[in-house]
Amino acid sequence: MTVYDRSKENPAGARTNRAALIGIGSMGHGHAKSHGTDADQGGPAEAAEGADVVVSVVVNAAQTEAILFGTNGVAETMAEGAVFVSSATIDPDAVRRLATPLEATGRLYLDAPISGGSVRAAEGALTILASGSPAAFARARPALDAIAANVYELGDEPGVGAAFKMINQLLAGVHIAAASEAIAFAARQGLDIRKVYEVITASAGNSWMFENRVPHVLDGDYTPRSAVDIFVKDLGIIQDMARSAKFPVPVAAAALQMFLATSAAGMGRDDDASVARLYAKITGTELPTTRKPSQTGLTSA
Repeated sequence: MTVYDRSKENPAGARTNRAALIGIGSMGHGHAKSHGTDADQGGPAEAAEGADVVVSVVVNAAQTEAILFGTNGVAETMAEGAVFVSSATIDPDAVRRLATPLEATGRLYLDAPISGGSVRAAEGALTILASGSPAAFARARPALDAIAANVYELGDEPGVGAAFKMINQLLAGVHIAAASEAIAFAARQGLDIRKVYEVITASAGNSWMFENRVPHVLDGDYTPRSAVDIFVKDLGIIQDMARSAKFPVPVAAAALQMFLATSAAGMGRDDDASVARLYAKITGTELPTTRKPSQTGLTSA
């Protein structure tokens, strides 16, 4: 875990609102770069002490709960009236379960999952899908403006932003699986897959994920920008939500099985374009020579 602390001085020397960033992996580091912050060696509670804004960029609900209410948690050390900005991709019901006890302490909770990846995080150009009270938005606004190119205000209660993010993740996971299937199938046909990439990105079959992920396959580079196990988690959440709603999601279910199989084959912490490697492995198809992935922290799409 990396903890960042951002305090600014205005020209007259008076301190403005204090913000703390608690992150794991490249998304947290990307946020920090966009903020211009340095690492703090203390734990979350120490970094959040007296903070007006605490931005949490972790992987799942369990980590978010631990940061808030676990040992060395931030819920009691944040300033009175401070806002906790949760950027994890988690089940909307889990968001509501975490927001209620925090807001009972007089703090605010902004449900603010992010999309765009580590590169956009470093550029301060993420998309944030946010929901929460007007007071939470107002308190978080300076931090949101620093890390995002687009901030969508989607509702006045935590959980709505998470629901929007899961729709994004359904599409993202399906598109990555489809892109991986297509490029591996093209390789099996003996096609020049670099030319396939050129043609498809100029054609109706293109998608943002095809355009973004297939170059990883072409370069044989599976250093994780967003890991396979992220979509095992996220598509699993979608399955749980759909089952609860008695709503069929067969395409998402098929994509989940491909991510599960890729993870089971030992590539769970590798880049999510590794689904193409699974197709290649089970069909004896040759893809560009791979470099050993650097298994850093898990990130989100």
